[in-house]
Amino acid sequence: MGEVLALVEARLRSALGEPDARAAVTFLGTDRIEVLRFIGGGVVRYATLGMSAHPMTDPEDAFADPVKGPRAELVLSVRAGSADTDKVLRPLAVLASSPQVEGVVVAPGNSMDVGEPLWPGAPFTSVLVAESGGLVEDLGLDDPMDPVRFLPLLPMTPNEAAWKRVHGAEKLQERWLKHGTDLRDPLRPPVSLT
Repeated sequence: MGEVLALVEARLRSALGEPDARAAVTFLGTDRIEVLRFIGGGVVRYATLGMSAHPMTDPEDAFADPVKGPRAELVLSVRAGSADTDKVLRPLAVLASSPQVEGVVVAPGNSMDVGEPLWPGAPFTSVLVAESGGLVEDLGLDDPMDPVRFLPLLPMTPNEAAWKRVHGAEKLQERWLKHGTDLRDPLRPPVSLT
């Protein structure tokens, strides 16, 4: 577990630079989840560290393989300065602990809801999990372990999340693109859904 997390942190540092802050959260019955903060170019990035310590297991599987299975960490990017986004640390840790707590497999196209604003004044209570491989490259591990994927999180308003449930992640992303939505704006208005 520790070796995987050391490799994950090294990959985050090589892609995003040195973290300027870190916080740790532990929920009853789970391993510790850290959230690292990276600042640069007017953007604040928050990355989880700890979710990839164990492979995620489908809740329908009768046996949880301790070695094989998808592994991931979460990365959230927001513009700096216009909101108190540092309060997202606990919600991010909650999301990162969901594979251990709820037995879910976090994958691109999933919605994840925290049931409250991601930070004070945020119009978002949930996120859309996007494809990995852009900002931070996947981290290959020794066989038979699956690589660690660094999954970007895209904040969604409640209306966007409801629309996504009906029409799908791809259609919501197309709508964001069509309307030039700044997904890094921590106070952005919802995209037009009509």
